[in-house]
Amino acid sequence: MGPRLADIARHAGVSEATVSRVLNDKPGVGADTRKAVLTALDVLGYERPARLRQRSAGLVGMVVPELENPVFPMFAQAAEGALAQHGYTPVLCTRTPGGIAEDEYVELLLERNVSGILFVSGLHADTTADHDRYRRLAARRMPIVLVNGYAENVPAAFVSCDDREAGRLAVDHLAALGHTRIGFTSGPKRFVPVQRKLEGYREAMARNGLPTDDLVELSLFSLEGGHAAAVRLLERGVTAMVCGSDLMALGAIRAARQRGLSVPHDVSIVGYDDSQLIAFTDPPLTTVRQPVPSMALAAVRTLCDEIAGHASTVSHSEYLFDPELVVRGSTGAAPADAPGRTGTLHVR
Repeated sequence: MGPRLADIARHAGVSEATVSRVLNDKPGVGADTRKAVLTALDVLGYERPARLRQRSAGLVGMVVPELENPVFPMFAQAAEGALAQHGYTPVLCTRTPGGIAEDEYVELLLERNVSGILFVSGLHADTTADHDRYRRLAARRMPIVLVNGYAENVPAAFVSCDDREAGRLAVDHLAALGHTRIGFTSGPKRFVPVQRKLEGYREAMARNGLPTDDLVELSLFSLEGGHAAAVRLLERGVTAMVCGSDLMALGAIRAARQRGLSVPHDVSIVGYDDSQLIAFTDPPLTTVRQPVPSMALAAVRTLCDEIAGHASTVSHSEYLFDPELVVRGSTGAAPADAPGRTGTLHVR
């Protein structure tokens, strides 16, 4: 069955007449419009007419974690748009627990002759993983860009949010509100972003003259992980929490409510990412925003530079992007009885 003009037109946001002109290689269509139609054709799974095939710059692999955390679809969407602008068609590979592993995806992508691969929060972020897999890709001159993670011994370009600054921003905000017992929770310690956020948290706590002993609870990057960590931190009398993701922060809010505590009246909570819908939670979540659109654009541009053979200018640099504190309704002044709090919390 041939391509349906209406589907392609809808996907590309153009008229059916324009689609017809592109498919028949007729003049009078702008380069961006032509690109949008050809990308729509690829995304919808239609084969390009033979005379148009060489127009595609090729496929680019995009390996991302599970899509349950809304920040990953956000990144994939932003990167997909940027790749389309450069004429590339993205191949999205989603890692799920018990599903296809990162290395298997890489094998599949290499079989498809991809022009390059973007890795988002992959094994490069895990300090206990074997990073030879990336060195092997670099050795075979496969252009790669690694997002949100850093490995000293991998000759590749890295794009990250400044996680130390994220930890500092959250603590400074809570300290300014009068909190002195500020807990920290994030995912497992083996991940580079977790280590960096923790460094930022400890540094800001020390600068504000606040103790950190026993106020760190590392867990899983999930709603359940945030909930479990928050239960333990609340038992230690924290009045505020810095969380490693928005999902963990939502789990922490649930844990506080289950103890009869109100957020932010009794406990203040700060998330991280500012993924979609977080502004609409109850209460709207104060969070540290990761500049996903700028990071995705930089990752794609860097990858395209490498594909074009300008690798020497980008290899082995880490581009750090500034996070931004977004204050909403989940943080407030420390409770009046906070300094005297022990493990027992007073429920009002």
